[in-house]
Amino acid sequence: MCLTGMADEALFEFLHMEIVSHVYKEQQSGKGEMDNKDRAVCVSVLEGMGFRVGQGLIERLTRDSPSFKDELDIMKFVCKDFWTKVFRRQVDNLRTNHQGTYVLQDNKFALLTQLSSGKQYLDQAPKYLAFSCGVVRGALSNLGLESVVTAEVSVMPSCKFQVVIQKL
Repeated sequence: MCLTGMADEALFEFLHMEIVSHVYKEQQSGKGEMDNKDRAVCVSVLEGMGFRVGQGLIERLTRDSPSFKDELDIMKFVCKDFWTKVFRRQVDNLRTNHQGTYVLQDNKFALLTQLSSGKQYLDQAPKYLAFSCGVVRGALSNLGLESVVTAEVSVMPSCKFQVVIQKL
């Protein structure tokens, strides 16, 4: 990897952490402890930001691409090309039930590697995944697939994103 790529990666990770921190501080200002409703608002704000970023990124990445054959073709593109552009590596594993549910496994998810390995900060992981869920949902939306994207972490920095395509 070239030096500029490493600098870009570090800047993106730092910016992401600052955005998460800012959103949570904004929601908490003037209050004591945050409750579940406050946390849900933060997750929603971050997911919304990610959604818009995902829409913009996928437009640029697919501008010169041929159209996709089907849903699975779109998901393969997201796991290889899109994931590489956004998170600097391909998804480690893609699974599907062939009924609109996909699980994307990333064993070294870029936005969690700076936090910790192991279980020390496991409770903090969800707030650092909301933006990324939005990015994936926004990208899929612009490719014609409405979806619900959730993420779960059992051991950091490994992460599973579940994508459920909404059938209209």
